[in-house]
Amino acid sequence: MKFVLFVEGYTEKKALPEFFRRWLDSQLEQRVGVKVVRFDGWQDYVKEIAKKVALNLSGKAGVDVIAGIGLLDLYGPTFYPNGVALAADRYAWAKRHIERTVNHSRFRQYLAIHDVEAWLLAEPDNLPPAVKSALPGGCMQPETVNFYEPPAYLLDRLYRQRLGRPYRKVTDGAELFAALPPNVARTKCPSLQTLLDEMVSLARASAG
Repeated sequence: MKFVLFVEGYTEKKALPEFFRRWLDSQLEQRVGVKVVRFDGWQDYVKEIAKKVALNLSGKAGVDVIAGIGLLDLYGPTFYPNGVALAADRYAWAKRHIERTVNHSRFRQYLAIHDVEAWLLAEPDNLPPAVKSALPGGCMQPETVNFYEPPAYLLDRLYRQRLGRPYRKVTDGAELFAALPPNVARTKCPSLQTLLDEMVSLARASAG
């Protein structure tokens, strides 16, 4: 049995399957796989998600699939209607909009607030010491690092200032995710907690 994880970029494709598998392995008796389907950014994701979900969750391809898990960064997409500006409102609107578009009983849409790098801020000890020492106090609650300077942008600025080089989303991100205990990020990131707990619930329901 497996989940199919639909993601918008290379960082998520490289780093997240193993991160999610470690969480699932810690919670489930049976091994559950994670297959990744990558898109070329959020626009491609929104345009093609219904087609890719049908391809991977229907017919013979979907026989051993527990659920399709869609993941987008809250920061980045510009498809929100006018007046939908707060993080909670954008999350609710995007989740509802994409799930209606896909219209598949085994598909769930989630969003990282404000991007997946927020989860990395949950364990600052994994960051280079010079970067860790420069983190703003608000990083104690990673999902409050907001639209004005979302986590990936914050890390890039601090890496440039303190290390003299940019934050490399794919290589640095993958290394940091490999060192990140899922339950540590879960305790500090409520939206991630919802995602991780629902994956466990779905897996247990499919096994029972």
